[in-house]
Amino acid sequence: MVQYFDEISLSLGKWIEQQQVFWVATAPLTGDGHVNVSPKGGEGMFHIVNSRTVWYEDLTGSGVETVSHLRENGRITILFNAFEGPPRIVRLYGRGTAYEFGTPEYNNYISPESRKPGTRAVIVVDVHKVGTSCGYAVPFFDFKSHRTRLLAWAVKKEEADAGNASESGLVDGLKRYWNTKNIKSLDGLTGLDVAPYTSETFAVKNITYKADNESTRNRNRNRFSSLSGLCGVNLLVGFSVGVLVASIFSRSHGGV
Repeated sequence: MVQYFDEISLSLGKWIEQQQVFWVATAPLTGDGHVNVSPKGGEGMFHIVNSRTVWYEDLTGSGVETVSHLRENGRITILFNAFEGPPRIVRLYGRGTAYEFGTPEYNNYISPESRKPGTRAVIVVDVHKVGTSCGYAVPFFDFKSHRTRLLAWAVKKEEADAGNASESGLVDGLKRYWNTKNIKSLDGLTGLDVAPYTSETFAVKNITYKADNESTRNRNRNRFSSLSGLCGVNLLVGFSVGVLVASIFSRSHGGV
């Protein structure tokens, strides 16, 4: 049964902080505009300030719909749901504001030391309504780990901004990517208008993220090795049995 509250309770806040993924929904004002839903994840990305205020780090993506929609009208809904334990769906309805990298507001929320590689904005939401419902139709899933490929990509881009120029003379870094991919939304609304041009530099960290596909290759390689070993054992057993059967057959015919 659906229930609505004016704020995030302590127990609900603890449950929210245990979730590994959430979804963000926004939309433009125009009737024929694109409604956007974005999945978000990553360890330590979502934060509860108090019962009516939350924020999360907005990592770089190929689109900029959430930032653009919030800049135009501020409407936002954040959804969490349980993949393990008792079923539950939680929606946070509110008004959001995007504070871009390179602004004082951004720096108030994220220090250079705590910032995740590739973070382009902080999304702050003033929550005016909280909705909970059963979530009986949501299946069970086991959480394995967070993906790190985006963070690994962002590290290289930020290192490029620190001084590695391309042959064209332009730095093929994160700011150039923002200026290419994150300026406008699908409907032509303004996206980032500070981060691509700020003089603020990235605090390059000595962090190495293991690529997701590398761990997948390792798992496949181990699985192949196990199968190869098993096939070798089966071949040896089959050969031995064949020799034994041939020997028995030869002896039985030799005695006739």
